[in-house]
Amino acid sequence: MNLKCVIIDDEPLAINVIKNYISQTKGLELLNSFENAVENIEYIVSKSDEIDLLFLDINMPLLDGLSFLKSLNKKPLTIIMTAHEEFAVKSYELEVLDYLIKPVSFQRFIMAVNKAFKIKARQQKEYVVPAHERSYIFIKIDKKRIQKIYLDEILSVESLRDYIRINTISNKYIIHQTLSSFTDELPADKFIRIHRSYTIPIDKVEIIEGNSIEIADMRYPIGRSYITEVKKVLFNETDIDS
Repeated sequence: MNLKCVIIDDEPLAINVIKNYISQTKGLELLNSFENAVENIEYIVSKSDEIDLLFLDINMPLLDGLSFLKSLNKKPLTIIMTAHEEFAVKSYELEVLDYLIKPVSFQRFIMAVNKAFKIKARQQKEYVVPAHERSYIFIKIDKKRIQKIYLDEILSVESLRDYIRINTISNKYIIHQTLSSFTDELPADKFIRIHRSYTIPIDKVEIIEGNSIEIADMRYPIGRSYITEVKKVLFNETDIDS
């Protein structure tokens, strides 16, 4: 399994460091590198189906890394590289894979890349199931677009008040619907609401720690009013601190 990579950083030295790390890491293939985000927009869009992993700096001329990431309709797995710790919260709101502080060590680089390999392996495993045997739903993106989503690709559903964000293995969708009504449309034996803001697929739970669970390296809280049902369905009454 190979991950095809792109680097965007306005520091040539930083680009060379990541290029060197990529060359030493089995399974990584460098497609291209750029010194600013503006010249890369057309390339990313045209290669969106090919790019698996993006190494992205934040502070760059003309267009900063986070604004660039927001502009993409289809985002590759993204690892932020920056000398500034204060952007961590904003970057994780965009659900980046990892946040590396410069100078980036090879050990820290490998830790971040291993997350990408793990997600890619999960994606490939999900696609083994024949399409005609997979359950799906249709969601209304806007007035003109209806999108088909396979249920086995959903990682979580998040409430945004009158909207929800559906996080899937390969994409994210924001639609005008409440979390309650959308959860009611999902099969109860495969999905469970764990918080007033989150519904998750039962079979995707990887780690249980305290009052939270982890799915695809993302952590989700378990709400107090949901914990009894969560324990019953997911954990067979395993003790979880309430």
